[in-house]
Order: sequence, then structure tokens, then C-alpha cells
Amino acid sequence: MKAQILELLRAEKGIVSGETLSAALGISRVSIWKHIQKLREVGYTIQSFPTGYQLKRSPDTPFPWEFPGRESTLFYFHEVSSTMDIAKDLARKGCPDFTIVVAGRQKKGRGRLNRVWRSAPGGLYFTLVLRPQMPIIFSSRVSFLASMTLARVLREMFEIEAKIKWPNDILVNELKISGMLAEMEAEADQLHFINIGIGINVNNDPSLSEPKASSLKKLLGMKISRKDLLLQFLDEFEAQMTNADLGNVVSEWKRYTITLNRQVRIVTHQEASEGIAVDVDNNGALVLKMADGSLKKIRYGDCFHQDE
Repeated sequence: MKAQILELLRAEKGIVSGETLSAALGISRVSIWKHIQKLREVGYTIQSFPTGYQLKRSPDTPFPWEFPGRESTLFYFHEVSSTMDIAKDLARKGCPDFTIVVAGRQKKGRGRLNRVWRSAPGGLYFTLVLRPQMPIIFSSRVSFLASMTLARVLREMFEIEAKIKWPNDILVNELKISGMLAEMEAEADQLHFINIGIGINVNNDPSLSEPKASSLKKLLGMKISRKDLLLQFLDEFEAQMTNADLGNVVSEWKRYTITLNRQVRIVTHQEASEGIAVDVDNNGALVLKMADGSLKKIRYGDCFHQDE
């Protein structure tokens, strides 16, 4: 009902009478007033006039009703420990494919290797629950598709040279804009779900604590709509998950990476490896040429460009 009220108010742009809203939605004018009061409580500026209501301002908050068709699968929280934790719980309880958990702020956001992902207000933090029908061995291709899709969306929306550092960090001018974390659960060869957690520095400023990070607002010099960015990414990524040939996703992903042919250091829980990144195989493993000329494949870890 909130979505329908907002749609009518936005379509008219001027004053819309309570009678018009009541007739269009099939509820009483008292019910209309109650819904408008609730919208006001969460940040919408809706002015009342003797002749009706007018929407003056909408908050840049990704509420479920701002995403028509996704209201039942998108969950928004003002503050959580981690969207990954909530998404995992929903996935284990059987939530549908492409369920989305979004938070305004995370108290315990995390990145790869259990590193802290600082989640200040103004950023965009969300986790997707995905249930692709594929062998486990191919599951890493999903996160490569996600990072490639996000790089494309950032380029299309903001005309910036978004590039990917292996495995799936998004950089602009060598500064980190976004990071991703993938977790999955499976039994034998049966994949139950893959959760892709994504943090994007949108209107926050991470540079005070992370000198090699930036945000879209800092780069572009203006405030960015988190709602518009999330909507564009969700639509494009879902279309890619439905139609893309995942067998070719890594070769396509290579067009966007800045890691290949560079001296890198890869850190895992067990070890650190240094060499020249010469390739990425079809399942996402980074191929390093070591100092002795041998080749080493690394499937997971944090990547540091040594020539930065």
C-alpha cells in the first residue's frame, strides 16, 4: 500500500486529494491518512493541504516498497550486526532465490579472511541469497559475474572507469569503491545457496581510516542515490543470472580487471605468495608466475598490487 500511495503522489507531482487516493486504492480516507503518517515517520516529507496531499521529498533509503516487484524478497534494516548473518539465517529457513538483505549500517560488517568492513552511514550494504542450479565446482563464477555486473553498472550510471582487482574488489583510480564476500552451503554435490555480500562506498567517506579507499560522492563531487544504484544493479544482475553463459563469465571478466600482468602479493589464512599475475582460469583461480618461473594457482585470498 505504501508503494501504491507513493506511486500516485509521484505521478501527479502536485496535490492529490484523499478522495482520489481512496478511490484508486479501495481503502478509506482514514486508512490513507494512517499510511501517510507512517511514511512521514520513516522520513518522507508529505505536506497536507485542505485539498489533499503532496510529496515533497523522499529519503534515500532502500525500503522494500521502493522496489516494485521485490517487496516480498527485499528486507531493509536500519542497523544490523551483518547482512551476511541475516541472509544466512533466511537462506537456511528456505527463503526464495534472489532474496536481498539491506542495511543502513553494519556493526560487524566483514570482508574476506574475517577482516572488518567499516560500514558507516551513507554506504550501501547488502547481501543476495542465490540458489543457482549448478555444480559446486562452478560456484565461484557467480561472484565473478556479480563484480563484473557492478563494474558495468558503475560505468554506465556515472561514466567512471570502474575496474576489478582480483577476485572482486571494485577500484576507481586505484582507490577501492566496493568489496564483495561470497559464502555458500552445500551437501555432497548439492549446492543449497550462495550468499554474495556487497559493500559500496556511496555517500560515506572511508578515506580517513582506509587511505586507499574512496567513495562515489568523493569521486563525483555530489550525493548519489543509493536507491537508484541498488535498483540498477539488482535488475542487471538478475538478468545476467538468468541469461548469461556462466561458462564464459571469467573470460568476459578479464576485460575489466587491472590485476593481470602485475606484481602481486596474495594473502590467505595459510600463506602469502608473491609473483606476477599472468592469468585467471575458468573457475576464477589466479595464476601466479613465481620467481623461479613456476606457475601457482590460488583460488582464494586477498590481493595486493605491489606496484601501487
